[in-house]
Amino acid sequence: MTTAAPPAQHLSEVAIERAIQTGVARYFADCRARVPAFIDRHFHYPGAIATNRMALGWDMLRAPFNLLWAPVYALACLVKILTRKRQGLQWLHRLADRIPAGFTTRVQAHISQLIQQDLLNNREHQHPEHQGPATTLLESYVIESLEALYTRHAVEPIDHQRFSQLIEPVLADALSQYRVTRTASADITNSISCTVLGAFAFQKFTPGGIGLAVVLASMLAKTLAAKDFFLGETIGNWYYSVFPPEPSLATTAGVLVAVMAALAAFAALSGVISDPVQAAIGLHRRRLHKLLDHLERDVAASTQSSFRPKDQFVARILDTFDMIRSGLI
Repeated sequence: MTTAAPPAQHLSEVAIERAIQTGVARYFADCRARVPAFIDRHFHYPGAIATNRMALGWDMLRAPFNLLWAPVYALACLVKILTRKRQGLQWLHRLADRIPAGFTTRVQAHISQLIQQDLLNNREHQHPEHQGPATTLLESYVIESLEALYTRHAVEPIDHQRFSQLIEPVLADALSQYRVTRTASADITNSISCTVLGAFAFQKFTPGGIGLAVVLASMLAKTLAAKDFFLGETIGNWYYSVFPPEPSLATTAGVLVAVMAALAAFAALSGVISDPVQAAIGLHRRRLHKLLDHLERDVAASTQSSFRPKDQFVARILDTFDMIRSGLI
């Protein structure tokens, strides 16, 4: 992070830069120290219930759309990565950059607000005058470090308004990327749930909603065919267990829609299950530490947000495997 220093020949830019880096480092060190308490408060029980209770309502419609839109956004992110430094493809990079991540759900917005207030701004231990944007506490650390430097050299304090202008867009982009991980986590939870359900209920390998729908469609086709078997349903069940009928396209499509609708509704509330599990195995801790590491690096270097979690690409790999396993591609 660079800033303009007041006229003072004996105060070098290196000293100012070092003071700024010291303030930034102290701030993010304190943020990291708050991560365990933040996770315990909001991602373990009973906090996980309060965090995900906001999914009741319009999120039941936003979450399904986000799941359907997620592959498009993942493809756009991949295009941005591949065309970032290609001179002739900057138009494609700009086009992909305009692709939105989907609807912001109430749960995503709530968690973003919690990160800003509790983790980045330390709401509980903050002076009342500093209540407000998450950048305020960072500014106070930097200004404190600068004031100590400037006092030693008897120069005028620096105007720190530029810190807000620098930090706010970086923070907004990083939190937007963090919200994407919520959709990816819901998608991954759905894939795992389908795999477990298929293994225990049907003794089948169903690595996603498509695979589960294909199994259910086959079972429905067998049941319907057995009922119409000319020697009776009992013999029909035996016959079609040896020679299983092929489900019609209409049956498969109908079951697929029903399964996807059920999974979409489950996705809106899946955080109640997945958040405590991710907290227990350390995923939330690693993700938040990664968010803070990238924020610190971007603030210190005055760069755009570099936080790009890979969860959505893991979810897309699982979806692709599900389609391959189901014979759709």
